[in-house]
Amino acid sequence: MMRVRQIRDIVERNKIEREDILGDILDFLASQISSLTNPTNISNVLTSMKNEKISSTLVANYVQHTIDSFLISMAKRYDVKGKTYFQYPNKYYYTDVGLRNARLNYRQYDPGHIMENIIYNELMRRGYSVDVGVVTDRSNGKNLQKEIDFVVNDADRKIYIQSAFRMDTEQKTSSELASLMLTKDFFKKIIIRMDIPHNFYDENGIFRCNLIDFLLGRVELF
Repeated sequence: MMRVRQIRDIVERNKIEREDILGDILDFLASQISSLTNPTNISNVLTSMKNEKISSTLVANYVQHTIDSFLISMAKRYDVKGKTYFQYPNKYYYTDVGLRNARLNYRQYDPGHIMENIIYNELMRRGYSVDVGVVTDRSNGKNLQKEIDFVVNDADRKIYIQSAFRMDTEQKTSSELASLMLTKDFFKKIIIRMDIPHNFYDENGIFRCNLIDFLLGRVELF
């Protein structure tokens, strides 16, 4: 009932003519939380699915309506070294994970992505400015962009946060650490995890934090 009422409010307030497309966009964003995407990508998916041309402009407008209604939040990508924002792609999160799950009829269980969405919501609830960090790995002649889940700003203070449901393989551990180490600065670096019983600093000076402790406010971020 809540889902229907929220969509009806968005439709009526913005005089939306294609409620079916709005619903498809919400389904897509629900299935892609914490993944990078943009209106062009979404329009391509909908065009293929509906066998009709869906313009990226229409999608962008409808996505903005969901953001304005506080149903969806958008996190922009930020170049940590260049100190500039990318226009696209961005990440989208549901402001209520329960509504996201209901939107998908509880069919899609992605604990890592859901955990990232929950962390983002909590950071926003605390009043921080939150972006998706981008750092470039130029070692060994490479030029690869790597991601830091969250660059969190509180006035002139900044921290980096990675969300990791578990770090149970060497490859996963290396992947999570690599982006943080590439910043090569002295801002606090945190990995929030579900698979550790207590909080600690590792040999790289990175703070490993249990998700429950973070959500209950038992640790100081700054």
